[in-house]
Amino acid sequence: METLTDIGYIKELLERHGFHFSKSLGQNFIINPTICPRIAEMGNAREGWGILEIGTGIGVLTAELAKRASKVVAIELDERLFPILDETLKEFDNIHIIHGDAMKYDLQSLIESEFQGLHVGVCANLPYYITSPLLMRLLEEHLPIETITVMVQKEASQRLCAPIGSRESGAVSVAVEYYGRATKLFDVSRGNFMPSPNVDSAVMQIQLHSERPWNITNEALFFRIVKAGFSQRRKQLGGVLSGALGVSKKEISAIFETAGLSASVRIESLKMDELARLSNAVDQFQNADKI
Repeated sequence: METLTDIGYIKELLERHGFHFSKSLGQNFIINPTICPRIAEMGNAREGWGILEIGTGIGVLTAELAKRASKVVAIELDERLFPILDETLKEFDNIHIIHGDAMKYDLQSLIESEFQGLHVGVCANLPYYITSPLLMRLLEEHLPIETITVMVQKEASQRLCAPIGSRESGAVSVAVEYYGRATKLFDVSRGNFMPSPNVDSAVMQIQLHSERPWNITNEALFFRIVKAGFSQRRKQLGGVLSGALGVSKKEISAIFETAGLSASVRIESLKMDELARLSNAVDQFQNADKI
């Protein structure tokens, strides 16, 4: 399948099928033959694993996954690619390509029906515009997946993998840390794609927690606090939460004291265990108020 990264072959293939790149779908095809094998190897494509791929392109990564994994299921939105994929992936009998939108597809049912008895991982070269919402969907729906290995915009990888409590962290960093452990695997410069995007990329992996290490009593409240805090990250968190939660400043001070924190702290300086303590203190206050 080395030809799938050859520029001459790609141009001939696309021209023969009358295919033109879609900017709205963020289509950039990989032309470096070393990248997709690395993603497949690091993304747990192996015997006993089923791999869910989001977006196929012309099948460069799909083929590398299929060489290694027991089964590959790919969700592709662009129907124009299907005749191309019939040609490029014809040698494989362990691939199932589904036409659909990964943001809307019933992933729980798909995984249950397609990957019975297999470990499950996600591997994808994600269009930049869908990175955060898709990752959040994969995390928030508590799907039976063990790893998520994706290529994203380099700047996004830095934010997603940022240590909680650092200036680079944000609400999405906290969400990733809540559900798993994120690691940047390697950088991919813009020259490795056709057409070349305006930014560099990076491959990152999220190893999902089998059991969450954070003893958070109210998950929905926790994320409400996180989103409110980071929406005004430069302001004192006590004042932000007083307005967001409809709690008086006196009560907020008591809540922060219970959590062992100062109400003047800014959310970007808090570590994960401190955010958990604060959320639990708010939850305790709200439940006491109902009694």
